[in-house]
Amino acid sequence: MATLNQLRRDHANMARLLHVLSLRHKALTQGERPDFHLIREVVDYILDYMTGFIAPLERLHSEHLLGEGAEADAVSSQLSEDYQALNKRLKMLSDNLDMILMDAVVPMERFADDFKAYLDAHFAYLRAEREKLFPFFRKHLSENEQKRLLQMLPEGTQANLSRLREDYPQLYAEFKEAPSPFA
Repeated sequence: MATLNQLRRDHANMARLLHVLSLRHKALTQGERPDFHLIREVVDYILDYMTGFIAPLERLHSEHLLGEGAEADAVSSQLSEDYQALNKRLKMLSDNLDMILMDAVVPMERFADDFKAYLDAHFAYLRAEREKLFPFFRKHLSENEQKRLLQMLPEGTQANLSRLREDYPQLYAEFKEAPSPFA
């Protein structure tokens, strides 16, 4: 199914970006000062992606699950709650980055803890998608519904990755080297 393959590629790209952020977090916890502008760019990309794709994906999933039974309702409810919590953590990270880039005093230990909490939450969300959402789509969505899903992917996703590649060649090199969750 081409649609699910595209969704899996997008999912793998997000996992790779999170891996790159994890490397920045590790450097931070080892006392190094990471490139906060680069982290800002990645966080902006993820915020746009989540707003432009994950939120509509959740709506499609919820709409399709209506009347599918208690198990489907539980999956939908859990993914929705996880998304809301993840989005809240991401916005907090974004706000902290704004403060750092404006040279405001932000305790690095607190920032590192918040950064780690966000990364853990996003990796857990990706795992839930892989283990619950993708199998559901494979089992329950018709080919037309899968095409509709593919049309929901943000048009600028590849362009944004290209922009990141041009503006931050080191980031893009790390992104390409990052392990894929599907390898």
